[in-house]
Amino acid sequence: MTPTAISAGDTAWVLLSSALVLLMTVGLALFYGGLVRPKNVLNTMMVSLIALGLVGVQWVVVGYSLAFHPGGLWLGGFGWLGFRGVGLEPDPTYAATIPLQAHAMFQGMFAIITPALISGAIVERMRFRAYVVFLLLWATLIYDPLAHWVWGAGGWLLQRGALDFAGGTVVHVSAGVSALVAAWMLGPRKDYRRVPLAPHNVPLVLLGAGLLWFGWFGFNAGSALAANGIATLAFVNTNTAAAAALVTWALLDVSRGGKITAVGAATGVVVGLVGITPAAGYVTPLAALAIGAIAAGVSYTAIQIRSASRLDDALDVFSCHGLAGATGAVLTGVFASKAVNPAGADGLLAGNAAQVGVQLLAVLAAAAFAAGGTAVIVKLVQVTLGARAGVQQELAGLDVSEHGEEAYFGTDLGSFAGPGASLGGSVIVQSIAEPEAPAGTPALAG
Repeated sequence: MTPTAISAGDTAWVLLSSALVLLMTVGLALFYGGLVRPKNVLNTMMVSLIALGLVGVQWVVVGYSLAFHPGGLWLGGFGWLGFRGVGLEPDPTYAATIPLQAHAMFQGMFAIITPALISGAIVERMRFRAYVVFLLLWATLIYDPLAHWVWGAGGWLLQRGALDFAGGTVVHVSAGVSALVAAWMLGPRKDYRRVPLAPHNVPLVLLGAGLLWFGWFGFNAGSALAANGIATLAFVNTNTAAAAALVTWALLDVSRGGKITAVGAATGVVVGLVGITPAAGYVTPLAALAIGAIAAGVSYTAIQIRSASRLDDALDVFSCHGLAGATGAVLTGVFASKAVNPAGADGLLAGNAAQVGVQLLAVLAAAAFAAGGTAVIVKLVQVTLGARAGVQQELAGLDVSEHGEEAYFGTDLGSFAGPGASLGGSVIVQSIAEPEAPAGTPALAG
């Protein structure tokens, strides 16, 4: 195919969508940063932002080739290492109207944000250098093969007919399950259930949620890889599901505690966006309403169950990404219709019950691979570098101990207890039960 086949409109839309997905990582940093205590806000934001650099380099050097170079059932080839052969002409295998480099950059933004999602489960206790190694290993050994399975030419789940429009299994199931495993292996924070662990800056959470919602239009609608009707459908479904989940979460808050919480509303938005991701280009707007509402109900219930356990998934990544992503992936098999997107498949309601089984297979395969691989990577990091921060470093806060900085220096949120000290390290904590959070408020989510 010659360069004259390139569509300026399609290329512009994919490049813009790539920028929107990059902005999502910044939104994630703000969202997560507002949910932790002030002594850990910079570290929490940095574990998202560092992915922009590390995975951005890894993707060009090796990641895109492993994920998308035509290869075997399990992994791509090595022909595109260093972007060799990834040029400015289209590749009809993936998108016939945009440069292959545009496809590579769009997919690279997915590779960046996915491991950053995991960090929400392990904030406030993992050493930064250990996280850096974990990040690179996870992106290479977990994300790249999974992306090939579902989206890469020759991938075995693609050949089985699994539908994942924008990353329900590749991104959210893998990140959510990995977050669960990492949180369990690292263990809880030292003061978990002994002191309040409330969000320190709810306006920052709402700003982050807003940026995520905005960027998600690129995440989902951009996955059409063209400025066409399917992109429009994915755009409409993205907003519809997020709105439905927000309303559902608010109703659940009211029914449980009588009040609608701001953090809960922001969480509902994110859960709805996660739930519609695998289905965005395959279902009707009415189906998107159902998917957003159901995903919100599943995640809300899971958060209540987790909050009563000893598992310290700090920002409820498994409940809000793993379970919402799995819910959306399975419901894709229920609501998908070739009348909506001829390139997809019919689901249960269109007379093809087998599609639900294919979707379940994809969810279970992604979950099993991510869980096993994450366990090995975390253990390797623990043995070689030591994954956990020391007790004093954790109590003082990772901003100071890992980065030598404070987010709120000289204010009542920062070092009022003395130079270099922080709230967690300046008081004697009695061993008491953790105060009950406001009804309906998660611990929270990402």
